[in-house]
Amino acid sequence: MKTKLITSGFLLGLALLLNPLQAQDTITKQHRLTIGGYGEAVYTRNFYSDNMYRYSHAESYKDAKSHGRLDLPHVVINLGYDFGKGWSMGSEIEFEHGGSEVAVEIEAEETGEFEHEIERGGEVALEQFWIQKSFGKGFNIRMGHLVVPVGQTNKAHMPTEFFTCYRPEGEFNILPCTWHETGISLWGKLGSWRYEAMVIPALNSNMFNNANWVKNGSASAYEFRVANHLAGVLRIDNYSVKNLHLGVSGYIGNCFNNDIVTNEFSETSPYKDVKGTVVIGTAEFDYKANGLVLRGNFDYGFLSEANLISSWNKNQNHQSFSPYPRSQVGEKAIAYGGEAAYDIFHPMKAVDDQKLYVFGRYDYYDSYIPSALTLTDYQWTDRHVMTFGLNYYPTDQIVIKAEYAKRFLKEQYNDEPSFSVGVAYSGFFR
Repeated sequence: MKTKLITSGFLLGLALLLNPLQAQDTITKQHRLTIGGYGEAVYTRNFYSDNMYRYSHAESYKDAKSHGRLDLPHVVINLGYDFGKGWSMGSEIEFEHGGSEVAVEIEAEETGEFEHEIERGGEVALEQFWIQKSFGKGFNIRMGHLVVPVGQTNKAHMPTEFFTCYRPEGEFNILPCTWHETGISLWGKLGSWRYEAMVIPALNSNMFNNANWVKNGSASAYEFRVANHLAGVLRIDNYSVKNLHLGVSGYIGNCFNNDIVTNEFSETSPYKDVKGTVVIGTAEFDYKANGLVLRGNFDYGFLSEANLISSWNKNQNHQSFSPYPRSQVGEKAIAYGGEAAYDIFHPMKAVDDQKLYVFGRYDYYDSYIPSALTLTDYQWTDRHVMTFGLNYYPTDQIVIKAEYAKRFLKEQYNDEPSFSVGVAYSGFFR
């Protein structure tokens, strides 16, 4: 056995001497394939009505009964491979809310006709699929389907990276989340700095609405993503101070007329020069030390010609199968929030491989801030949220969560309390 080890060591050393790059590929070959993922399961009891008229007729639902929900928000499989010579790939398949199921059945009551029936709601999406060429730590090119890292949640969207059972409510309700697009990214690390610049398809203003601002603008009802207009993304992160991460990100792109039908407008049309420029800016921080975790974020967005886009959206095709929400959209949207948590196991060395965080979080967001030319104002979009709870980590990759949250709306509406418990994991298995 000892002789075999000596012989193997000699051959490996000779290989390194004669062709160090090839030898390095040989050494790391067994580690080239990576498999991982994350998943969440959540039970929520909402102590308010979920009726569609709960805001327009709030008084009628003041004493509504509670209702419960079981959900699989995200279950994700990651596959990656290192081809060598700086080339690698990554992929991520996501099943949202349990995925979707469609069955074919024979209906005896309809003379044996075959019918398609939806067995389960949800989505299956390819969230990432990219090829990367690395020229060094400071410069990499990534091409394909990519996560767009605008905002704190899109940058850190795995369930072990936030304390609430669902993703933090503010950013989740005004920005696409997790935001993923097909495009090209340039990124790298220079000392304590990390940068990323992207070119991606612009958002589609036909999909904007009052409840979620531009959140649904990255969705496509077709087998392809319309890209009449392109957009730019920039993110910069700094790690100069020990235990502290600071980050800023931004997005800019024209969203109007970015759909499968490109409209030609006459010289007298009010829509002739509409661009619908979306500008988003975000800032965030994350501090971790001595069992304490502090996080905060601020997001602000602006949409030019929002009043004309709202008018256009309201007059879209009214056929029942149309994918458009036909909703007004705000000129601006805002979200900010912060959370603090402390690991009460931290001072106890006997359980230093486990963590039990007590946390509190505050969110404020408004997904519809109308322009001065818009007469309609939806005041139920202005919300404050307080959340308190526990996160127990038996290992770094598994977390069990419990929380009580309350959403505070303007006084003419009913507040919305809820209780949730969940379990989640994230990590790489190989």
